[in-house]
Amino acid sequence: MTNFNKLLKGAFLSTVGIVSSLFFINKYKTKPKPQSIPAFFSKPAPYILAHHGGMAVRPENTKLAFDNAVAHNIDGFDISMRITKDNQLIVFNDTDVDRTTNGSGKVSEHTLDELQNLDAGYHYTDINNFKPYEAHPDARILSLGELLDLYPNQVISITLSDNPNSSHGQLIPKLLYKIIVTHDAQERVLVSSAYKEHIDQISKLSNGFIAIGARPCEIAEGFSKFNLGLRHMFQTNAHTFHMPVAIKGVKLNSPRFIHWLNERNIVPTLIVGSGLILNSSKTWEALSEICNGFTLACFPVA
Repeated sequence: MTNFNKLLKGAFLSTVGIVSSLFFINKYKTKPKPQSIPAFFSKPAPYILAHHGGMAVRPENTKLAFDNAVAHNIDGFDISMRITKDNQLIVFNDTDVDRTTNGSGKVSEHTLDELQNLDAGYHYTDINNFKPYEAHPDARILSLGELLDLYPNQVISITLSDNPNSSHGQLIPKLLYKIIVTHDAQERVLVSSAYKEHIDQISKLSNGFIAIGARPCEIAEGFSKFNLGLRHMFQTNAHTFHMPVAIKGVKLNSPRFIHWLNERNIVPTLIVGSGLILNSSKTWEALSEICNGFTLACFPVA
């Protein structure tokens, strides 16, 4: 949240500095065309996604969690992805394995086999402070390919977390795209990253077919230009905006801003605690009383 706040403040101040000189240019500037809507958003909203599979009630990012989410009729999962020492993509959030497994060290220092031999239920405790899933056979780290195989009917929001400037990180877009195509998952995957290099490569490889999430700096720029009357000058290839409800008291989920995003076919994503809520342009008004216009939610599944 702090990083996003800095980006929002920076985007606002830099944009203010050029308002005067660009005002008349903007007045006659051609209105940007709406984004094409990717197949990911073809199903009726709302979509309900389980954050890390539903980390509140099962060991995160394990088959235990994903199975539980499916049992609750969840539409899909919100996951993070990491790359291993032997260049395999896994469903994992942290840079290292210490917090969620009985292992130690960075993910990138271990092979897939080594990681899948770790106990991903080791640190999980329930509300009674018991460890019900320690050493459970399904409490293990999954590869991305396994996740796509096991749950062919779920949509998946993937965040790419590894730095593209690292030796392993630069390989991620091509590896990810190959896995997505191999599993015929182009229509049920949404890819996001804070790194422009990752997003640009995925967009290029898929020719814009795979749904892409906006980077935080793009969201800050879009919000600033909208409020300063420079909305026609905002350009993006992203299909969604992942946004908090408010920053320092400044609401990002105003109906006017949501309506503008919908006009551009940019799906707004509301971040609420550990959850996300997304919207389609046809349904946001009907649900505005519930969540101010957002209709795809990601929560820890109870």
